[in-house]
Amino acid sequence: MEHQVFVPVPADSLRAVLRDPARVARCVPGLQQDADAESGPLSGRLKVRVGGNTVTYRGALSITEREPDVFAVDGEGTEIRGSGTVRLSVVLRLTTEGDGSRLDFTAGATADGRAASFAPEATVTAVRRFLDRAAEHLAAAAVLSDPVAEAEEAADAADAADGDPGDIGEVIASVFEAEVPPPSLDPFLEGEIEELAAPRPPAEAAHARRTMIGRSAEEVDHAPPRGRYAPVPAPASTTAGQNLRWLAPAAALAVASAVVLGRALRRRH
Repeated sequence: MEHQVFVPVPADSLRAVLRDPARVARCVPGLQQDADAESGPLSGRLKVRVGGNTVTYRGALSITEREPDVFAVDGEGTEIRGSGTVRLSVVLRLTTEGDGSRLDFTAGATADGRAASFAPEATVTAVRRFLDRAAEHLAAAAVLSDPVAEAEEAADAADAADGDPGDIGEVIASVFEAEVPPPSLDPFLEGEIEELAAPRPPAEAAHARRTMIGRSAEEVDHAPPRGRYAPVPAPASTTAGQNLRWLAPAAALAVASAVVLGRALRRRH
């Protein structure tokens, strides 16, 4: 079968990715790489979905550059659950079109086992969808490793090594030189915080509040203060009490005088 996909990425960037098997492995949809580094980056498990069927193969892929713009991909896999095998070969040709590239795929495969029972139409649809996703991943990997961006990063690193801050230094300088607008809380910046702050309670009130800790709210609301903070009696009540204390002896003296005087009068008669 043949298939074409257009991506808005230069052919040089795509070519750089295709020459690196490790980066190609990240572009294969559904590939789970083996943990063993000796088996190569393009070996592992690949899950394939065709129609309502899903088959997982274990195998390996290889990619070779035949010409500057032509790459060949060969692969072979065996079913994880079964004895079926599949062999495939894909030829990829890169063609520059405007600001992007056209990817021309020419694919062929032989299979037995479960894959041999798939409907041809469903197989073609699944393969086209797989190639579309692979092309999208390839374009994304090429954009992340754009040689123009790498050249700019290298130039910035060289400027930093020479002591030239470059664009980054200019940005930092502009940030530090920019005027910072004052916040909305201007009184606090003008030293008026003392005027706005609430007055602190006197020490006596703080002590009285601490002495009331542990008493219920009802007691605090209705009970009179005790101790040094008890209310002072009115002066009138104090004067009356003092008068009563002096009147009691005078009354006793008057009564005793009356008794003595009465006895004396009786003796004369």
